[in-house]
Amino acid sequence: MPETSKVAVVTLGCARNEVDSEELAGRLAAEGWVLVDDPDDADAVLVNTCGFVEAAKKDSIDTILAIADQGERPQAVVAVGCLAERYGRELADALPEADAVLGFDDYPGIADTLRRIVAGEPHVPHVPTDRRQLLPISPVERPAAAGFVPGHASTVDRPAAPGGWQPPMLRRRLDNSPVAPVKLASGCDRRCSFCAIPSFRGSFVSRPPADVVAEIDWLVGQGVREAVLVSENSTSYGKDLGDLRLLESLLPRIGQETAIARLRVAYLQPAEVRPGLLAAIAQVPVVAPYFDLSFQHGSATVLRRMRRFGGREEFLDLVARIRDLDPAAGIRSNVIVGFPGETEEEFADLVAFLEQARLDAVGVFGYSDEDGTEAAGLPGKLPTDVVAQRVEQVSALVDEVMAQRAEDRIGECVVVLVEAIEDEDGQAWAVGRSGHQGPDDAATSVRLGPTSVAVGDLVAAIVTDAEGVDLVADPAEAPA
Repeated sequence: MPETSKVAVVTLGCARNEVDSEELAGRLAAEGWVLVDDPDDADAVLVNTCGFVEAAKKDSIDTILAIADQGERPQAVVAVGCLAERYGRELADALPEADAVLGFDDYPGIADTLRRIVAGEPHVPHVPTDRRQLLPISPVERPAAAGFVPGHASTVDRPAAPGGWQPPMLRRRLDNSPVAPVKLASGCDRRCSFCAIPSFRGSFVSRPPADVVAEIDWLVGQGVREAVLVSENSTSYGKDLGDLRLLESLLPRIGQETAIARLRVAYLQPAEVRPGLLAAIAQVPVVAPYFDLSFQHGSATVLRRMRRFGGREEFLDLVARIRDLDPAAGIRSNVIVGFPGETEEEFADLVAFLEQARLDAVGVFGYSDEDGTEAAGLPGKLPTDVVAQRVEQVSALVDEVMAQRAEDRIGECVVVLVEAIEDEDGQAWAVGRSGHQGPDDAATSVRLGPTSVAVGDLVAAIVTDAEGVDLVADPAEAPA
């Protein structure tokens, strides 16, 4: 293989996958691979797949097929990520178009493994196991036992970069966005009946606070202005390190020890949210006024079948406590419609919760069976047309509520992180997200005048209009 072999990394799925892709890119670059953006220019393409729900699996497979059907190049198309880890040999047998299927344990040696694959050597795919069994049941015993965890690479787990320089994290940015996700933890100890993620991501493991701070500090040097702390369950952070309130102390520490302009916390479990954590997110200056809460439903009885806690009244109380701390805070969530046994009354509970909670952003998913989950064996499966009808009804409701929430912000002062400069009919716009808007939720467009604004700037603006969930604003008098 020539010394200048080129590799492209294509990322599907969530922000956690983005971190994993940039770790793979860092490992490959440190071992002499040249990273390219276009798969057409690459000798090898890594497709970082998503294995969460059926639609995401299909998208991953379709992407692999499309890249493999490009002619002479690339020489190798390799599946990595959650779908690859979850199905291993089964996926390799069903998808011969992929030259190899690699699991998470293949990541540390990815550079040499990829060279062998490009050279035509066959790769024996792994047989998946339940990764929860790889760590002790007791969380406090895990730090000493944890081996390789994607996105947790430390200073002792990476090859030296050319010239001897090493960043605090084995990572290579794959874009120039001023926003970057950062792994806070990996895995999950909860046993939600609909979710297969813990079986292939493993038990919950926190990253040491010093590693998180060092990575954010490095990212600032790469031009990042907003860091998004991601995990499967951020509210559990620190429980394996002996301090369940560690996130409350980490947030101000990041603000004090790095020059990051804005910090955002994602993936909060409502049943584990503590008053101190709510206060930290609302009151630490560097933290965005944004609460990403995984409610999943509004009916207490459905939630118990999901192996979750809470219900409409408890969730409405949580929403009220957040808005007491910060009336302008953004709250987002996901809900599953059509869970097995969902009655008309339980569905009405969900609808009532969404009407009363008036969330800023809601993702709506129709229930589908996932391999290996408890819910797949539950009785009372709803007909697909009933699930589809309920999804349509809830989607229409949340679209209306989210648009109303956006309209309510007219006249509000927001701080926008500029992610792009656009021109429309001679009018320049700074397009980005306000503090209450999470990635992929919505955007704010600020009308620009003679003042020079660049990507990565924070711009104070007054909201003048709403277009669906998106906001339109004019620059405020005071700078951000």
